[in-house]
Amino acid sequence: MDGPHEPYRDPIVELYKNDVDRTLLRANLKLTVEQRLRNAMAHARFADELRRAGKELRNPKQ
Repeated sequence: MDGPHEPYRDPIVELYKNDVDRTLLRANLKLTVEQRLRNAMAHARFADELRRAGKELRNPKQ
């Protein structure tokens, strides 16, 4: 239990914190907004390419 002077800590949030790599969050926060947007766009392009490749594998051109 939290002491009388300690802030409330949601047990669910505390549970999820165990699975979060905070080093990645800190590294991302060191980037500029433009750098973060460029990274997000690069990830989106990569995801699109994976989807395209998966679709091509499932439905090969004949």
